[in-house]
Amino acid sequence: MALVLGSLLLLGLCGNSFSGGQPSSTDAPKTWNYELPATNYETQDSHTAGPIGILFELVHIFLYVVQPRDFPEDTLRKVIQKARESKIDYDKIIYYEAGIILCSVLGLLFIILMPLVGYFFCMCRCCNKCGGELHQRQKENGLFLRKCFAISLLVICIIISIGIFCGFVANHQVRTRIKRSRKLADSNFKDLRTLLNETPEQIKYILAQYNTTKDKAFSDLNSINSVLGGGILDRLRPNIIPVLDEIKSMATAIKETKEALENMNSTLKSLHQQSTQLSSSLTSVKTSLRASLNDPLCSVRPSSETCNSIRLSLSQLNSNPELRQLPPVDAELDKVNNVLRTDLDGLVQQGYQSLNDIPDRVQSQTKTVIAGIKRVLNSIGSDIDNVTQHLPIQDILSEFSVYVNNTESYIHRNLPTLEEYDSYWWLGGLVICSLLTLIVIFYYLGLLCGVCGYDRHATPTTRGCVSNTGGVFLMVGVGLSFLFCWILMIIVVLTFVFGANVEKLICEPYTSKELFRVLDTPYLLNEDWEYYLSGKLFNKSEMKLTFQQVYSDCKKNRGTYGTLHLENSFDISDYLNINEHTASISSELESLKVNLNIFLLGAAGRKSLQDFAACGIDRMSYDTYLAQTGKSPAGVNLLSFAYDLEAKANSLPPGNLRNSLKRDAQTIKTIHQQRVLPIEQSLSTLYQSVKILQRTGNGLLERVNRILASLDFAQNFITNNISSVIIEETKKYRKTIIGYFEHYLQWIEFSIREKVASCKPVATALDTAVDVFLCSYIIDPLNLFWFGIGKATVFLLPALIFAVKLAKYYRRMDSEDVYDDVETIPMKNMENGNNGYHKDHLYGIHNPVMTSPSH
Repeated sequence: MALVLGSLLLLGLCGNSFSGGQPSSTDAPKTWNYELPATNYETQDSHTAGPIGILFELVHIFLYVVQPRDFPEDTLRKVIQKARESKIDYDKIIYYEAGIILCSVLGLLFIILMPLVGYFFCMCRCCNKCGGELHQRQKENGLFLRKCFAISLLVICIIISIGIFCGFVANHQVRTRIKRSRKLADSNFKDLRTLLNETPEQIKYILAQYNTTKDKAFSDLNSINSVLGGGILDRLRPNIIPVLDEIKSMATAIKETKEALENMNSTLKSLHQQSTQLSSSLTSVKTSLRASLNDPLCSVRPSSETCNSIRLSLSQLNSNPELRQLPPVDAELDKVNNVLRTDLDGLVQQGYQSLNDIPDRVQSQTKTVIAGIKRVLNSIGSDIDNVTQHLPIQDILSEFSVYVNNTESYIHRNLPTLEEYDSYWWLGGLVICSLLTLIVIFYYLGLLCGVCGYDRHATPTTRGCVSNTGGVFLMVGVGLSFLFCWILMIIVVLTFVFGANVEKLICEPYTSKELFRVLDTPYLLNEDWEYYLSGKLFNKSEMKLTFQQVYSDCKKNRGTYGTLHLENSFDISDYLNINEHTASISSELESLKVNLNIFLLGAAGRKSLQDFAACGIDRMSYDTYLAQTGKSPAGVNLLSFAYDLEAKANSLPPGNLRNSLKRDAQTIKTIHQQRVLPIEQSLSTLYQSVKILQRTGNGLLERVNRILASLDFAQNFITNNISSVIIEETKKYRKTIIGYFEHYLQWIEFSIREKVASCKPVATALDTAVDVFLCSYIIDPLNLFWFGIGKATVFLLPALIFAVKLAKYYRRMDSEDVYDDVETIPMKNMENGNNGYHKDHLYGIHNPVMTSPSH
């Protein structure tokens, strides 16, 4: 089994690839409270090329143009199958490789023809052919051609420079990335060892969570009073508490009624006495006033008018006789006192207490059952420990560690060799890029010297040293191009064929997982096995276990057990059977029995409520009492009457009458203060008591009847439903306890299948070996190298053509054109003073135009 994980790790080194299928579902239930500790891996899942990535993309686009065909899965399958039979269909291979073959053929033609062309070109130049003679011939478009050749050569040199830049960058990238390979490999191996070390810790953590689960169950068992008893109480409370609250409110109302009746009774007695005293006081003051008004002064005008006015107002000095006629409330008070002989509030408190005692009674009745359940829970832990000890994961990882150690030793042993070869490659690439750089530098120098040193007034034979040097530089560049371009093309063709095929046949199909589908072809790797992995692991080749599925599951951070379908050798479901482990718990909980008796009110309480409803406070004449509380105790406002009397007395002449009336006015004020104000206070108290009684008595009988009906309903609910409530809550409690272990056992199975020994580091190591190390670190830079160098080499051909053409306009000539006929000389040349187009003595030709005496 460890061979699979080891093969995944070694894939990049051995050149093999795996495929994937549809991953199995790894979604965990949404209600888990457990979570394995996160394992932190060092190696990143993805590697970016950075800004240089755009150059790699250009290479990929070029390869797509050269090789646009899809990955040849069928062809590759047939090639592998026929390789065993020594029969290979080369036609299909050639068809797929047509683009690469065509480019390679063009490169070979370049390699063959360029040395030949260079040889014949050199021989012709030595024979003063092909521009070898240093003679400038006049052309009307010469100025235009010189500019076109210069601009064309400059553009081509820029293109060559871009290719050289790509070559330098690619060469540097290979060196830089190879140096990072050791660190990346160490990071991968560190993650693999983290996997090996963390797996036992994860299994220990899973076992430790049983104690957490057991502690939670023990907590609920120890708290059965609040869990089960509280559940029963919560079911009963909505039907019982409102009734008890209403009865308690009625008990409070009875007490308030008694207080109101007592206050009213005492107030009525006080009003009777105070009204009598007020009447007596007013009678006395009236007698005094009448005596004062018998004074002789009252018979003399104008005093007689004042006296008559006072005499007429004396009839107002009367008390309210109805205050002494208000009916007493002794009968109602006696009835309420009789009601209060029953402690209704105490009976209500007993009802509350009977409910509140439910949790304690539940706990006391279940002690024996709880102890038995705890013994069962303690025994389950050892069963789970035995299961985890028999898991094959540990054995697989132990074998896998051997592959890890061997692979690490192999890599560390060969990395120095790889780094040494990389140094040779880097040095060779540097030489190649430098050689191209040297050639293009000669072209740039030739353009620079030629353009800067060119003198339009100089004849071809009198050109300056700078211009001549520019032409020489161009010809040196041409010579170096002929000498080395075919060697450069050999390197380009070799690296192109290798890099392009690796990119198209390994890197791209590995990224798209098309290569995996090939390896998962039935009977491909072993003609006797339908699925290679199934046959290798379980000797059941018909079972569908593919490389792609293993790789995909590893990438999704799935556990080794689920990834490799180890249930075919050790089915954990059989060992973690939930029903089997929870059956003993369930049987113990089945014996959980609870008996409860709920006391609400009783007959005495009901009679107390009925007596209160019949006490008569709802039939009292409250309007009579309220009518009197709104009236004045006297027939007139005594204080106003006294002030008016004083004013009238002050209008009389000084004397006994005046003084006597003032004394009576003061007496009236005293009566108001001492008699009227207390009566008004008593009337206010009476009003408040009447209002309380009126509010309590309003609909009293209906309220009591409703309370009694609710009481009967609550009592019937208790009688008829208490047993079902207890059974339902007991089932819920049992389900909760069992649910802890169901969740735990399911979590164990889920974790072992999906989480424990996550093989993600293996997939990451595979990606590092193939996608990163091979493709990104080697093939991408290699492809960029041949792309840049190849482009530069190809453009050396037009560059040398334009350089040869342009050198003729910069180099100093040995001879130049002459003219025998005046009419053949262009006017512009005449104006420029012939501009170097004659040298008669070199050719021995007489020019009559140039030598005429008239000139």
